[in-house]
Parts: sequence; structure tokens; C-alpha cells
Amino acid sequence: MVEPDYKIPPVSILMLGVKQLAESVPFYRDVLGMTAKQQFEGFAFFEAGPITLVLSESLARASANPAGAMEVVFTVDRVRTHYDTLRARGVEFLAPPFQVNGPMFAANFRDPNGHTLSLFGPE
Repeated sequence: MVEPDYKIPPVSILMLGVKQLAESVPFYRDVLGMTAKQQFEGFAFFEAGPITLVLSESLARASANPAGAMEVVFTVDRVRTHYDTLRARGVEFLAPPFQVNGPMFAANFRDPNGHTLSLFGPE
């Protein structure tokens, strides 16, 4: 169902591509003084005010220029619903929603300038 007054939720996650978490985590934690929230293979999560800063090795590997590897993530209540609504509005997704970890799914798309945007949450 397409919602005529649809409005995407606020940005909740900013993801930066990094070559090695072993180098990047101490920088953000110890040098910048950011609080680490969680870490698992290939990802580290930091408190960054109203958003979460995520360091991602896979995002860096997927980019020709790791320094420009960035993804803006919108946390949503139902990825599939938001995916369907945005597709109906003409957004072209890179792929259908896919499982990221456990019950969490993502659906990636690009803005007109090529920046990667992502819906993230339960399917």
C-alpha cells in the first residue's frame, strides 16, 4: 500500500567504510573519545549523539575509494513496506531487501548524485 503522505524517518546511522577495524576502532574510541556500543566481525558501532556511527570493512571493500565509502542509513519499522512505497515513487533499488543479520534486513538505493542510502530494520 502506497502512503500518499509518506515521509522517510530521520537518519539514524552513518556508516563509514574502513580498511581495518583494528586500526580504526582505537582511533574513534581512544583518540576521539567516542563510546563503543557494539562490535562484531567487520562492523563497529559508536554513540554519536542522536545517530550511530558504524565503521564497516565490507563497505570499504565494495568501494573503489574507501575514503569516500559512506552510507546513510534510515532505520525503519518494516523494510519491505518502505521499499514498496519508495519504489512506487520511482526509486530504483540496487537489489530487493536482503537479510543483514538475524531478523534485520536492508534495501539499498542511490540518490541522484550516486550516494548510497539504505533502509534498515525488520523485513
